[in-house]
Amino acid sequence: MGDSVGLSRRGFVLSAGAVTAGLGLGSVMGTASAGAAPAAPAATAAPAGLNLHPPAVNPTTQSLVPIPADRVANAVGFLDDIIGQLLAATGVPGLAASVVYRGQLLYAKGFGVRDIDTGVPVDAKTVFHLASVSKSLSSTVVAGLVGRKVVQWADPIVPHLPDFALSVPYVTDNVSYGDMFSHTSGLPDHAGDLLEDLGYDQQFILHALRLLRLNPFRSTYDYTNFGLTAAGVSAAAAAGMDWASAGDSVLFGPLGMSVTSYRYSDFVAQADRAAMHVRIDGKWYQKYTRDADSEAPAGGASSNVLDLAKWMMLKLANGTWQGKPVIDSAALLEANTPRSVSGSPGTSGSRTGFYGFGTNVGDDYSGRVRLNHSGAFFQGAATNYVLLPDQQLGIMVLTNGMPIGVPEAVNSYFMDLVTGGQIENDWFGLYSQLIAQGYVNPSELAGKKPPSHPTPAQPDSFYTGTYHSEFYGTVTVVARDGTLHVLMPPKPTDYPLEHWDGNLYALFPVGENALGISAATFAPDQNNDRAATLTLEYYNNSEYPDGTGIGIFNRQ
Repeated sequence: MGDSVGLSRRGFVLSAGAVTAGLGLGSVMGTASAGAAPAAPAATAAPAGLNLHPPAVNPTTQSLVPIPADRVANAVGFLDDIIGQLLAATGVPGLAASVVYRGQLLYAKGFGVRDIDTGVPVDAKTVFHLASVSKSLSSTVVAGLVGRKVVQWADPIVPHLPDFALSVPYVTDNVSYGDMFSHTSGLPDHAGDLLEDLGYDQQFILHALRLLRLNPFRSTYDYTNFGLTAAGVSAAAAAGMDWASAGDSVLFGPLGMSVTSYRYSDFVAQADRAAMHVRIDGKWYQKYTRDADSEAPAGGASSNVLDLAKWMMLKLANGTWQGKPVIDSAALLEANTPRSVSGSPGTSGSRTGFYGFGTNVGDDYSGRVRLNHSGAFFQGAATNYVLLPDQQLGIMVLTNGMPIGVPEAVNSYFMDLVTGGQIENDWFGLYSQLIAQGYVNPSELAGKKPPSHPTPAQPDSFYTGTYHSEFYGTVTVVARDGTLHVLMPPKPTDYPLEHWDGNLYALFPVGENALGISAATFAPDQNNDRAATLTLEYYNNSEYPDGTGIGIFNRQ
């Protein structure tokens, strides 16, 4: 339940306001407790005919849907059943969950297996990839630095990241930590992600962002892992640290989050860690590993539900841990304030989705504020948390399967039981359909068959040679054993080309964001002597300031 319906690969902005068909979970339906209404205070003087009473609470925090004292405990009692049904229905290999309430850990448990090949069970100590839930931890780290007067949310990032630039000088000089953490810098959606998939390092990717055409500054929301990463790296540099050390110093160390880290090396050093899994034709496989160090502030954290329970309690206590202030409460409140519209309403009666600094901020159907974020590695991890600040309640769910809606559904079912005493919507059906949209291949060749009588290709020498894109670098087209290959830097990645029709070939990208077939199109020079350009559809997802696609490679 939440304030918008939206989806983006890797990091989700997911919440729901609709019902679709799917898993019913009828056996976990709860019964609402009415709860006694509070006695009304004595009426103040009012005009005749009006019955005015002073508010019992601040109206901005008030909900007219009461939550009886036993409602949370009842919802926790259903969690085993909810999780068990979802894992049985989906086959997701492993899951861990924790619940905190009013400064106490109510629930922490593991289900399934860490690795489908070994069968070793998940427990509450199992460490998972967090993917984009990392962003919410990172905003807490930066809030800590803001509280220490190292930086301010409104400060520009470039003084502490002097090699960083964007294509508009004014934006370069003024883009702030808050702009990057609210995805309003103007960088296009997921800018730089495909460079990471190819194997470029953080320094190269951040430098390349200056080449991209920007959307309007501070008035458009576009989810960008590497924009947020730039802000995190800059804030850490202002404190004289690298990003992973800043996380240790500001947050993980003070809270005793002993297994939480932004370093991939720390994750692989954990004996009790979850492997990643993908579902292919209905069966789950362990195929991939994921080193997200290059985008660590945005997606590189790893942790377990016990450590993350401490973070949830800190957030719900406005930066206080075990009675001591750890993160400045004012700086943390800034992070929890809506800064951008992340999901436009579908109808005039729909709720709008908002994003703060590294977290979704919205209202549920009881009028209560909810903070949440999802994380996803499409090669095998899905995570989600929801915080209900007025109740001091939080739930965290981590899984080791590719995103199909399980952690979001668990948390939405749980929050339904808390808020209304019964499950209100088919959340798994809703989220599974939403997330399925992220697996749709947009290629012009997707779902098509090659023509029965294609126009023949030119001789190999027409195509072979080097081609350059300022954003991606130089690719080489070679002929080997009767097949053309595109060699993409920096590794290089070898893409065999399958002839489709004339100068059009099929290419099959690999990496976190790959969805299958894509087009590779050669265009001849004026004399039709040889190819002058190579357009790689999959990589042509952004533009230079002059409107030229970044995936058009010019013959050298």
